[in-house]
Amino acid sequence: MRTRSLGALVATSALLLAACGQGGNETEVTVSGTSPAASGTPSATDAPSSGTPETGTETGEPSAEPDPTGPPAVVTEIATGLEAPWGLDFFANGDAIVTERDTRRVLRVTPSGEVTELGVVDAARPTGGGAEDGLLGVALSPDFEQDSLVYLYLSTVDDNRVVRTTLTDGELGEIEVLLDGIPHGFIHDGGRLAFGPDGFLYVSTGEAGEPPLAQDRASLGGKVLRLTPDGDPAPGNPFDSPVYSYGHRNVQGLAFDDQGRLWASEFGQDAFDELNRIEAGGNYGWPEVEGRGGGGAYVQPQQTWATDDASPSGLAFADGALYMASLKGERLWRVTVRGQRAVRPKAFFIGEYGRMRTVATAPDGTLWLTTSNRDERGEPREGDDRILQVRP
Repeated sequence: MRTRSLGALVATSALLLAACGQGGNETEVTVSGTSPAASGTPSATDAPSSGTPETGTETGEPSAEPDPTGPPAVVTEIATGLEAPWGLDFFANGDAIVTERDTRRVLRVTPSGEVTELGVVDAARPTGGGAEDGLLGVALSPDFEQDSLVYLYLSTVDDNRVVRTTLTDGELGEIEVLLDGIPHGFIHDGGRLAFGPDGFLYVSTGEAGEPPLAQDRASLGGKVLRLTPDGDPAPGNPFDSPVYSYGHRNVQGLAFDDQGRLWASEFGQDAFDELNRIEAGGNYGWPEVEGRGGGGAYVQPQQTWATDDASPSGLAFADGALYMASLKGERLWRVTVRGQRAVRPKAFFIGEYGRMRTVATAPDGTLWLTTSNRDERGEPREGDDRILQVRP
């Protein structure tokens, strides 16, 4: 499924990068309240927004489920000296597989901090210069112990692709292309991979800087895709294609909760970043709507934030809450899941570690959180980039 390449949008990149920069402060912020206004940017110090009532069910009845208690805490720095780590998944023994966006390296990282290179994915072609493409997401097969399969999302000169390879005796094998023709741009390349409880592979894509692609169901850009492990459209997809949901600007976080519901974090443009619960066939509004709006025509976000407070990338679920890593906001958000709702956003580690790219739940229940200060948009500090182990 090939589409034409969108190329590197260098001429307009300076304007489009504004929503993906850096920021943050060193105070904890608690966010709750009412829906955002129809226009304008919410206050960075008050309520970036709650797009939904603080209740636990679709009918608005209070939930008996408790909020997570206590703030998350950094247990240790697992690894330092990495370069723009992007994708992260776990082996059964608790080791992690990690991709570096610009170096194209695939690493194995142990909980004790041992870092081993598994290979370099030469098929990936990062643009550099602050671009968002390169070697992005990674997911291990649900049957990895039997089939040794590793799934990757990468950018070529012409497109973005979902590929797979094997990991045998500590080395990556040949690359097999499962799905190509995903629109590629200097920005908005999506890239997150996650296997769902149904055994299918979910893929987030961006609209590559061409907003109309998000509403075009014939395009793979600006979508959440759902594939079989061999790269075919999954049975039951709503449009007889890989497309599972559409109307997205740039989704970089996917996470399933303990009820099997899919959540996604999404970059806004100037006003509102979003946390969405993904529904099969749902239209999430971009570019017609940023944040809430459009009445019943679009699925409304569960939460929205001012772009200075978030610019969200990775997403994970642990202990009844979603944890969202933020780049420009330089913080980790915790959002409680109550029934069908995501409520009571609260921010932690504001400005302490810089840009945060990926958060993932380890087999032992802790979170692994990666920084992204060496991605040509951050301000690297001694030890960057690093993987932090966080107690949720």
